[in-house]
Amino acid sequence: MKTALRLVTADNIAAAQSTTSSWESDDQLLDAYSTAVTRAAEKIGPAVVNIEIQKSSTNPPNSRFRSPNQLRGSGSGFIFTPDGFILTNSHVVHQAQKIDVARFDGQRFGARLVGDDPDTDLAVIRIDAPNLATAELGDSNSIRVGQLAVAVGNPFGFQCTVTAGVVSALGRSLRSNSGRLIDNVIQTDAALNPGNSGGPLVTSAGKVIGVNTAVILPAQGLCFAIAINTAKFVAARLIRDGKIRRSYIGVAGQNVPLPRRVVRFYDLPLDSGVMVATVEPNSAAEKAGLREGDIIVSFGEKPIAAIDDLHRLLTDEQVGLSVSLTVLRRGERLAMEIVPQESRSS
Repeated sequence: MKTALRLVTADNIAAAQSTTSSWESDDQLLDAYSTAVTRAAEKIGPAVVNIEIQKSSTNPPNSRFRSPNQLRGSGSGFIFTPDGFILTNSHVVHQAQKIDVARFDGQRFGARLVGDDPDTDLAVIRIDAPNLATAELGDSNSIRVGQLAVAVGNPFGFQCTVTAGVVSALGRSLRSNSGRLIDNVIQTDAALNPGNSGGPLVTSAGKVIGVNTAVILPAQGLCFAIAINTAKFVAARLIRDGKIRRSYIGVAGQNVPLPRRVVRFYDLPLDSGVMVATVEPNSAAEKAGLREGDIIVSFGEKPIAAIDDLHRLLTDEQVGLSVSLTVLRRGERLAMEIVPQESRSS
């Protein structure tokens, strides 16, 4: 009986070692990914809350029943200050008559509405409770397409559900329930479902970069979060005033980088601006002569690097005042005068 013998050579040994090394490398990559998601979830988890609301809905005039009905809804949010301020979506708590908040450990608290801004689909509520874990807010301007994104929320009432994906795109626009475009929205494929609204989107370090707000149905992997830099500004104004009054100029835009040669030629202080995507009819922008494709680089002599910069300057104090506007149009710098109008949703 002949036995087949396999000649052991240096090449065979090297191939076997390479296969083993490849398996070990895959395991290490999986462990690194799992560790990153676990670390992020453990850090943000204690700050995430489940929000339940009740609101009244009167039956339509042709209904046999005239008494108001109690409608219930739920969503997510996260505590961002030690004294109990919670960020969530406007559509979660808008017109709510009663708001209840449940923490990750099961404790429940009554909450009150501090402020609500349908234009950005953001709201702040507050609970009175001691020893609250808080979320660390990050910088949405520093994130990059492709980086890890972790979402935590309460889809369909399943508390503290964690999903993971990547930042799919930046600079998206999303229309809010009020009809206003929310600019600079983050797109992610981290799975979101009804009940995730208002929950945090975080980095691998557990820092909040967005407030989860919407999904596109029936598509899969098309989910959106409001940038945390926008949320910081809105939350501060809601805590101070209870609402946000705005002026507006009537454009939708997105952040774009500026060519280096243009920055050097005009000695611009920043290397990015806001490109005009659409101009509303009969708006201040149309009257000033703005066109689609123009890039706004300054407003009232202040440099504009991003949508958030422009939003911060469009306050109620600007309504009816003539303001200088600098734009780039096909590489040429133009100076304009624009008179912001009062936002219809203020």
